[in-house]
Amino acid sequence: MARAKQKESAGGRAQDAIALLKADHRQVEEWFEQFEKARDSDRKQKLATQICNALKVHTTIEEEIFYPAFLEATDDTDLHHEAVVEHNGAKKLIAEIEGSSPDDDYFDAKVTVLSEMIKHHVKEEEQRDGLFSKARDSDMDLDALGEQLAARKAELEGDEEDVEGTPPGGGRKSRGEEGRLMKGR
Repeated sequence: MARAKQKESAGGRAQDAIALLKADHRQVEEWFEQFEKARDSDRKQKLATQICNALKVHTTIEEEIFYPAFLEATDDTDLHHEAVVEHNGAKKLIAEIEGSSPDDDYFDAKVTVLSEMIKHHVKEEEQRDGLFSKARDSDMDLDALGEQLAARKAELEGDEEDVEGTPPGGGRKSRGEEGRLMKGR
């Protein structure tokens, strides 16, 4: 059933929780690889920002929705606690990266270490007898959790747009347009 649900997701339908979280993992891995190859400071800054934003959203949805459901369904405090501690370490490094720039001597090293931390964390979640495997073997409703994760992720990503500006075609007015509209009141 879970495999069928994952195949459906390619057609635009909802993903189960694990498929959604794994898709996040693959995206961030791709950005880390691009960062390693990047030579331009602007490109490095853009990728680091994308990585940090994606990881903040990902850790939030895991901690708010997936991990509590996992703990309730499995009572596996060891895996749960280890995942939360790994998240806390990543969050500290994310904050350092966000507070720096490619001009800083340790910027590349911080992104590289974050990449290594995330690779380790992903391996632990995705390995046999890891968090995802135990979640599949439990009575967790992964389809319903997938919907909850997707909704919360969209909400959090919407908050990011409010702070950083909307992508092209996002339909929001620029500051100049807003100012002109407010003056016209």
